[in-house]
Amino acid sequence: MKTTLSSPLSVPVGVTTARAPRLRYWRAALLLTPMFAMLLLFCLAPMGWVVIHSLQSDDGLTLGHFKEILGSPFYLQAFDNSLRISLYSSVIGLLVTLAGAASLRRVESRLKNAVVAFINMTSNLSGVPLAFAFIIIVGTNGALTLLFRQWGWLDDFHLYSRSGLILLYTYFQLPLGLLLLYPALDALDDHWQEAASLLGANHWAYWRHVGLPVLAPALLGTFILLFANAMGAYATAFALTAGNFNLVTVRIASLVSGNVYLEPNMAAALSVLLVALLALVTAMNQWLLKRSYHAR
Repeated sequence: MKTTLSSPLSVPVGVTTARAPRLRYWRAALLLTPMFAMLLLFCLAPMGWVVIHSLQSDDGLTLGHFKEILGSPFYLQAFDNSLRISLYSSVIGLLVTLAGAASLRRVESRLKNAVVAFINMTSNLSGVPLAFAFIIIVGTNGALTLLFRQWGWLDDFHLYSRSGLILLYTYFQLPLGLLLLYPALDALDDHWQEAASLLGANHWAYWRHVGLPVLAPALLGTFILLFANAMGAYATAFALTAGNFNLVTVRIASLVSGNVYLEPNMAAALSVLLVALLALVTAMNQWLLKRSYHAR
């Protein structure tokens, strides 16, 4: 009679196959540890510091900073200016980049690659160099400003006003919007437009009933990113107006740097309201996306 001896180190096959995915899962999770550490140190910890200091005063914890901001016409004007400039520049940038991305998909590959490379290069032109370039070109004594005034095309445009900031913000929104929308247009099939034309739909009817509904999630997501990009912009506006135009980011910087008086807790309260506003816009975006998915 033969007996089969099993090794004490042998493990059933089912247990081995069950442990293998777990080991791969934990190895993949360990690779994410540096990213989580960076997220904790440079995102969550500073945000926690800002929230705590927004509630602090000389008398202890208080909501007085928020009450002062919401009751101050000066701070409310800063939010109004930031919202208007961000909204206008995001909408204009979204419309221009949508037309540009749709046209870019139909050109030859060499020209397309050259345009994409140029867009990647211009996306890095922001901050102080961008403000200086606009001052030289369309400032009070800029090259185009003097030329257009001589031709009678320009009358009351001022770069250092709200309309000038909208123009400046729209410029640095265009590369980001185009880089975000260009891959999203791959979701459209060229045969859909041909099928729509065979059914009697013109160009505008195709985009209204087919193209835009398909691109709606990408358009909403791009708009939110452009809006957040404009709301958080600081260096370009400060370099252009020397901090004389009332924006939320400019007010936060002035309260921290102490140009007039040093109030870091008030700056923290402004930062919390700015983050809350962006979080509200993002939540509305997610709600609209869910509604568009259910509508399909």
